[in-house]
Amino acid sequence: MSGKYLEMIRIRFLMMLAYRTNYYSGILIYSINIAAYYFLWTAIYGSQEEIQGLSVVQMTTYVAVAWMARAFYFNNIDREIAQEITEGKVAIEMIRPYSYLGMKTMQGLGEGIFRLLFFSAPGLLIVWLIFPIEFSASLSVWGLFFVSILFSFMINTQINLITGILTFFLFNNNGLIRGKRVVIDLFSGLLLPISFYPLWAQNVMTFLPFQAISYIPSMIFTEGFVGAEVWAALATQLVWTLILFIPIQILWVVAKKQLIVQGG
Repeated sequence: MSGKYLEMIRIRFLMMLAYRTNYYSGILIYSINIAAYYFLWTAIYGSQEEIQGLSVVQMTTYVAVAWMARAFYFNNIDREIAQEITEGKVAIEMIRPYSYLGMKTMQGLGEGIFRLLFFSAPGLLIVWLIFPIEFSASLSVWGLFFVSILFSFMINTQINLITGILTFFLFNNNGLIRGKRVVIDLFSGLLLPISFYPLWAQNVMTFLPFQAISYIPSMIFTEGFVGAEVWAALATQLVWTLILFIPIQILWVVAKKQLIVQGG
């Protein structure tokens, strides 16, 4: 990785560090959110030991890990790109000696690393002290989980890049950005594990990249996936990472050819 991209990660990390107080309240909000899900799922499970292969403890762990992992892979680079396009700043960025999309990706990674250290880690610790959550003692599970959330970051970031680039063609992209966020939260397995959806919906989701964002890393962490299932899940994430790279490059080439900057 080029030194200038590492510097972009560092700068974004330090920028987030300057406003770290905002994330302390975020930990509290996420904890309350996880508590609500815990009581909801406890009521749903009732006397049942498991549903769809997940025990109530696994489900609680799934919810906690899914929301804390979201803090790592989530970023607003789509909104940043849209703003820079509408304000005309993208024209200046495109003539700088680095890849504009690569720069945005590294900024998102710096933000994600900050959230992982100052949001996800302390947040999981707090939730673990309050609710019945099981952390795996297997280093391999932790290692596979971190590989998986890195793929989650790449896939979510690629979707954000596509959404941001579409501003070149739509000019006002706010509705698409908001809609995209709702779709990802709904179909990624963040709000409900994919295995809980009707079979026809599960079949449809196999052709979409969203389950590779939240569902797969959460199932790996809770050991809802074991053995060959883990490797198949990671392969799915890798495939989607490669697939999404194609429309990004096509859209970017077309966008640069017909660049129309609003306001400048």
